Amino acid sequence: MAESLRSPRQGWWLIGASFLLAFLISAIPLPEWISSFRPDWVALVLIYWCVALPDRVGPVVGMIVGLMMDVLQFTLLGHHSIGKSILGYLANRFHLQIRNMPLWQQSLGVMALIAVDVALVTWIHGILGTRSPSLGHWWPVVIGALFWPWVFLVLRDLRRRARVK
Repeated sequence: MAESLRSPRQGWWLIGASFLLAFLISAIPLPEWISSFRPDWVALVLIYWCVALPDRVGPVVGMIVGLMMDVLQFTLLGHHSIGKSILGYLANRFHLQIRNMPLWQQSLGVMALIAVDVALVTWIHGILGTRSPSLGHWWPVVIGALFWPWVFLVLRDLRRRARVK
């Protein structure tokens, strides 16, 4: 009975806090030589919540998070929101397949999803002529896949402890 009385908004604090932490970690200044190896923490958190709660987190949240990344990184508005909204859509679309894979296969799926996001952002940079594409853009794809099991396990544990459904 108590489960049916839950508010549909219950648990948004955990989702918001995890995105806030991802933004904070992404904003930490790093030396130039290591910053290209920084995983896209926001994308990893977005993928997790899209897979875990596809009815609550999806492309619209991805668009909002992408706009917030644009503001955080002082880039053209809409630049990251296109990639993150498509990332949210694809993660929602394939959430059942990703959920039923072992963690090492999930990492490969996450790598493919982040690669789509990076490809879109790189493509937009190419159209705008702001930055020439380099292989350094692709390191966050590999590093993000390596960090996925830990992100998944930590967020799943937090979600279960907070009973977010």
